[in-house]
Order: sequence, then C-alpha cells, then structure tokens
Amino acid sequence: MASSAYSTRRRRRRKQPQPRPPAVVPFNPAANRVRILLVWGLLVLSLVAIAGRLAWLQLVQGDSLSSLAQQQRLTSPVQRQVRHSIVDRQGNVIAVDRVVYTLYAHPQLFDLSIPEMAATLSPLLESPESDLINQFSQQPTGIRLADGLPEATVDRLRALRLDGLEFNPQQQRFYPQQQLFAPIVGFVNFDGQPQAGLEIAYQDQLALTPTEKESPAETETPLEIYGPPAPGATAEVTAASPADQLDTESSTVDSELDSTASLRLTLDSRLQRTAQQELQAVVDRHNAKRGTVMVMEAQTGEMLALASVPTYDPNQYFKTDPEALKTWAVSDLYEPGSTFKPINIAIALEAGLISPDEFVNDSGQMQFGEWKIRNHDYATAGGRGPISITDVLKYSSNVGMVRIMQKMPAADYFTWLQRLSLDQPTGIDLPAEATAQMKDREQFVRSRVESATTAFGQGFSLSPIKMVQLLGTLANGGKLVTPHVVSGMVTEGDNEVWTPDRPQPETVFSPQTTQQVLTMMEAVVSEGTGDAAKLSGYRIGGKTGTAQKATVSGGYGRGRVTSFVGILPIESPQYVVLAVIDEPQGDDAYGSTVAAPLVKKVIEALVVLEGVPPSAAATP
Repeated sequence: MASSAYSTRRRRRRKQPQPRPPAVVPFNPAANRVRILLVWGLLVLSLVAIAGRLAWLQLVQGDSLSSLAQQQRLTSPVQRQVRHSIVDRQGNVIAVDRVVYTLYAHPQLFDLSIPEMAATLSPLLESPESDLINQFSQQPTGIRLADGLPEATVDRLRALRLDGLEFNPQQQRFYPQQQLFAPIVGFVNFDGQPQAGLEIAYQDQLALTPTEKESPAETETPLEIYGPPAPGATAEVTAASPADQLDTESSTVDSELDSTASLRLTLDSRLQRTAQQELQAVVDRHNAKRGTVMVMEAQTGEMLALASVPTYDPNQYFKTDPEALKTWAVSDLYEPGSTFKPINIAIALEAGLISPDEFVNDSGQMQFGEWKIRNHDYATAGGRGPISITDVLKYSSNVGMVRIMQKMPAADYFTWLQRLSLDQPTGIDLPAEATAQMKDREQFVRSRVESATTAFGQGFSLSPIKMVQLLGTLANGGKLVTPHVVSGMVTEGDNEVWTPDRPQPETVFSPQTTQQVLTMMEAVVSEGTGDAAKLSGYRIGGKTGTAQKATVSGGYGRGRVTSFVGILPIESPQYVVLAVIDEPQGDDAYGSTVAAPLVKKVIEALVVLEGVPPSAAATP
C-alpha cells in the first residue's frame, strides 16, 4: 500500500506544469527613434504655440490690455454714478447719495464657532440666530448675509474684529422722506438708472460729473470725482469739463458749479406733509380710488405742495404697484365739472357778453335733442327763475351756465378755449404730462350740446395740474403762469447757480374781470356750496365740483369725481388750492362734503406756515 501511494504521488508531481521562461522582445532601434521624435515634435509645437500667443498678447494687444488693467486698478467697488442731492425750499433733504454694504460670510475663516458667530451677529443684523446658523451651514464660503447695510452698522461690525466677514460697498440713492415726495421725485434703480419723476426729468443736472486734474504731479490718479461723493465712497468716472455739468437747451450754467450744489425744489416739506396726511385720511374715509391736493403760488406758478394718493416708498420701489409710480395729477385726465364754471364766467365777462349784476333764467333743466341737462339739486329746488351771475356760481347752476355761454357763438367759444391753452400741456417740469382732450372744432361748432356741456365743465377732460394753471389766472390778474416744482441749483451757501428758463406768462383776462369773478367765488364760500371751506378771519373764494365720471366705452357711469378750489386771500390773492378726489363712495360724496373740508385743512396749515395775516374785513 505504501509503494502504491508513493507511486501515485510521483505521477501527480509529473503532471504539474512547469513555469515557462519569459518572452524576450527583440530590440528595435527604428521604432524607438520614431517615438522619441514624436514626443520631441509635440513639445516643440507646444513651445511654438505658447511663444506665438505671448507675442500676440504683448505686441498686438499689449496697449489695450494695459489700458484695461489700468482701468480695473482705478475702478472703485462703487460702480454707480454719484448724483447731486435734492432738497425742498427750506433745504430739507429729499434725495441723497449714500454708501451701503452687502455683507458676505466665509465660515471656514471664522475664529469663533458657528453658534458663537450667530449670537454675535444676530442683534446687529436684526436676524434670528437660528436663521444665521442655517445660512452658515450651507457652504464654507461666500454666503450673502445682508444687503443695504448702512455705514453705522458696518462700523460696529468692523469694531468687533471678526474673521470671515466681507463688506462690499455700493452707491445707493436714499430718500429720507420716504412716501412724501415719491411720485414727484421718482427713484433710481439698483443699476443707478433714474426711472421716474424728477430723477429722470433732471438726470443731466443731477449727474455729478468729474473733471480732469490739471497738475502734472498727480499723474498717478488721472481722474478725480467732481466734488466729494457720499462719505467713504468713490465712483467710476469719465472725464468731462465742468461746463458740461448742466447741459440743457434752456439752461444757464455756472462753470464753477460747486460739487456740493443741490437741486432745490419749490415744495415745502411741512405743507406737503400736512397735505399728504389729510389727503390720505379723506381717501380712506370715503374709500376713494385716489386723490390729489395741490397748492400753487398764483403769481409765479411755484408749487408749494403736490400731494397724491396712492404713493410709495422709493427706497423700496420694487414692492410698489406700477400704477403708483406716476404722478397722476400730471399724467391722468378727468372731467372737472363745476370747478370750471368760474373760468367760463371769466370768458363771458371778458368778451362783454354779461355784466356782474346781470340776471339769467334758471329753469332747472333744459333739453338738447335727446340730451337733457338739469341742475344737481333739481329734484329738491326745481327751477329758481331769474338769478344773478353770482347766484349761478353760488348754487352751481348748470342751466344758468348754459344760458350764459349760449350768448357766445360756438366758434368763438372754441377759440377762447384755445386761447386759454386748454389743448396744450402746462409745461410743468415733471415727465409724462397729459394733454387735455377736446372735441375738434367742427364737432364742437356743429353740435349744440357740446358747448352746453362744456359750460358746466363736462364733455372734455384735462389734468388736475392744468386745472390749477387755469384757476391761477383768476388769482393773479389774468396771466397763464407755468406751474413748476424746481427752483434751481443752489450751493451750500444758498447761492443759486442755475435756474431753468420758463416762458413768460401770457395774459388772457383783465384784472378787472378776474376781480369780479373772485368776488362771486367769495360768495360761494360765505353763502353757498363751499361753506365747508370757510376759515374764520380770512376771505376765501372757492368753487365746488361734482362731475359724473366718463366710462371707457363712452357715456357716464355711477362713479363721480369730486373737487374744490380755494383762492386766498381775496383782497390780495396769492394762493390756489385744489383738491380732486376720484370715486369717493357714499350717497353724500360731493365736492362740498369731500373736497372742500380737505382744502380747509390745507389752508389752515398754509396761512400759518406762510404767515398770511387775517383779512381786515373777513367774515367771522
């Protein structure tokens, strides 16, 4: 058995394969030489390509790349153009440039733990610690924590000497008055582009341009800002001469304009605030669609207040309904209704059609073909019979007005409306002013009802600012002045260095005519529909208006526009105050109940702020 097992093992050992010797590759000098040449050729081609690219960059593009590098070296992180400030007539700041910061966090560089960093930053950023911890956990670097941080906050953060925080400065337009002047001033967007209001209308004047340095010793920095920007800020600039600072077709510019000059407005922040607050209260109380109240200096056209609702915060314009971005008192039209009646009385007096002591027959209603015209109080008062011209205004008689204007041929009446520039904008220094809509001459002359409805302020439309201009002719002795909100550019020393050119006022009525109309308007306040605007100690003339509102499809709907104009003081007229409330709700929504009390509130503030003395013979 042992011999058999031994034999088996020997047989098994013989069957195991033996290892083969390694194969020998024969040496091929020719193949190796090809490989070496191929690698060498690729290296040479790479060196030639690199050398060619360097030659192209250095010799061909060298100058342009050098210039670009110089620009990048000189460019500040603040990329927006610096702008002049805007101030009101007392010098209160309405718009100003400032530097704000975007805060970035880099958690991988923190010298504190994430919870400790969150606890430190939370009160300064007014952000919950849990939110900051979540943000820090998102990624190790480049986390955007906050936008629009003021310099005061940034200074406090820097004082903590925390590692891992980065502050990116940006130029920002700031509006400290917020909603107060927004529709007038407009705003500048995040890209530094003016988008509305005075910011866009006066963008050439507001842009603060640089000048070239003249000293050869200062060649290291070839440009400097034309005047200091906001504290701590610089801006990317383009060389320009000082004479280009204010370049408009109708301006006179002082070539030595101080960089600290501001665009001064005619508006008074104190009166504007009162007007805005009282207007908002009226709009809310009557659930109205919108409203405006304006105060104009009658002799010059200076606007002391121009409040409108809706409004918005220009610091957060992106949250605003686009409809609120416009100054609707300038850009939209409405039918004025009875506040236009004093203008028609002035036309009739100036044309010699009537005398102040004349009487007309007020039958209460009239028929013009399919159209019936009646007084607003016909249901309760009926026809009044013969009434004076003063009573026509005092009772706001539509029929009485039609009787008066029927004395004038329709063609002459249309010519008078054109003479009053009813079909032309006022030329106010705000963008997007609307032009009144009138029937063409042929239709106006051919259709008797057109001149009849125009007699009591319907059948045509104009903007509230146009209405103020027309009513101003009654307060200033008959001149068409240009309403405006910009006074000019002034320096810190209150030196006026630039004023816009404005057209000379055109005379349309005689002082005698306007004084006669004002006497009638005083009776409206003291004895008629405008008694809600009566102010003890002051002689005020006024006129109410409650007009049907035209619909888009034509005709009139249920909506109405209420208005009231006040002129004071009657013995020496200085101011025109107009309020227009669009679509007030309620059965008792009229010019006498909605707009007249609002005008009284504004007048109460006006006489105090402007120091208007009481009238010597005022009605108590």
